[in-house]
Amino acid sequence: MKLEKETAADGRFVRQPNRFTTLIEAGGAHPPEPGRYRIYASYACPWAHRSLIVRELLGLRDVIGVTIVDPIRDEKGWRIPGGDPATGVEYLSELYLATDPDYRGRYTVPCVWDSVAGRLVTNDYPQITLTLETAFAPWHAEHAPDLYPEALRAEIDALNEVIFDGLNNGVYQAGFARSQEAYDEAVTKVFATLDMLEERLSHRRRLHGDELTESDVRLYPTLARFDAVYHSHFKCSVRRLVDYPALWAYARELYAIPAFRDTTDFDQIKRHYFMTQTNLNPSGIVPRGPEVDWTSA
Repeated sequence: MKLEKETAADGRFVRQPNRFTTLIEAGGAHPPEPGRYRIYASYACPWAHRSLIVRELLGLRDVIGVTIVDPIRDEKGWRIPGGDPATGVEYLSELYLATDPDYRGRYTVPCVWDSVAGRLVTNDYPQITLTLETAFAPWHAEHAPDLYPEALRAEIDALNEVIFDGLNNGVYQAGFARSQEAYDEAVTKVFATLDMLEERLSHRRRLHGDELTESDVRLYPTLARFDAVYHSHFKCSVRRLVDYPALWAYARELYAIPAFRDTTDFDQIKRHYFMTQTNLNPSGIVPRGPEVDWTSA
């Protein structure tokens, strides 16, 4: 992970922008079609985790393919164990370079390959789930949830920005900070956001009422990784997820849903962070614990 390119002069972490942002949309160069697209994802990556959850929730398993990369990256980036059944490549980087031979950024997941055009369409992780929820609506399962209802989109978008800045990306800003000031600023923001969400969920079942939405999908992967990784590895150690009664109950309720539970692999999550981010964990030792029961009522 080339952190030196994502660190500002004042020690603050600055996330690499997404390189491929073409929309999959009806009437466009890349129209939604069953069997045409494939998501490349990692069970370890929170950004990719969202796409896997949404694909399962909406019943798109037979509409959009998935290739899961190995959680341990090497100098070539994400490896595809046994090779990719769709394209034959061994490393995700091969698809990036096939799309743009001059690409020099990190090879990130999730990303979407268009088998007809023979190129990556997008690695714009915020848009990928929205695309699954809107452009692929004709292929949703009969009783699939409406994760992005039109009447709530402005509210969902606004809360998503808060969750991203304060928590999804905030934990990275704390973990990859290179100055005390940058760390203090980030970790304060993380726990202020958790406090706000705890209050919000103390009087409602889900973030926007009783039904699942895109906001719940965006929050869950960070909660799933919080005590296992971010609390220690990223020094987000003021409090644990289990110290927040409403958030902890909410996270366990989501985990009980197969689309969330079956895409949550704590072993791959821990091995990825502790073994590949050696600038933060030089020994590569994966800690035991925490002993937390996600199945408890």
